[in-house]
Amino acid sequence: MNDTPFTVLVLCTGNSARSILGEALFNHLGEGRVRAFSAGSRPKGAPHPGALRLLARRGIDPSPFRSKSWDEFSRAGAPAIDLAITVCGNAAGEACPVFLGSPIKAHWGLPDPAEVTGSEADIDAAFEETWRLLEMRVKAFLELDLASMDQSEIQRALATIGAMEGAA
Repeated sequence: MNDTPFTVLVLCTGNSARSILGEALFNHLGEGRVRAFSAGSRPKGAPHPGALRLLARRGIDPSPFRSKSWDEFSRAGAPAIDLAITVCGNAAGEACPVFLGSPIKAHWGLPDPAEVTGSEADIDAAFEETWRLLEMRVKAFLELDLASMDQSEIQRALATIGAMEGAA
């Protein structure tokens, strides 16, 4: 990669849980090499409290995170996106808007921790598991030497990452 950060847009339907965690992980682990965003096709309006609690436990300030529409990334002035990753089956099956930068697309489907019911501890455990599975994928992505790979090699690598443990 060059000095310009590789941009990633993590997509899910509600943009309240998995995509928020993905954005946080890419930005945290990417150490400036990656600039990540998240969005949803039908945003819930606010991040899930379980996602915000997890970010705080991980030492990541949860206050900048918000649930937003993926339309924000198809408007003039939006950042060009290099990679768009869907993390839920619903978003993967929906027609994405046209993003600036003609991104590579990948699907890293995971179960939705926001659907877990029960005690706060049960919900937090589901979010921790989602974090673990996403962290594994983000680390695998960050190990790729994108500069030496052509489009088809990158696509194959992303598919392999998406099929890792926990794929939904």
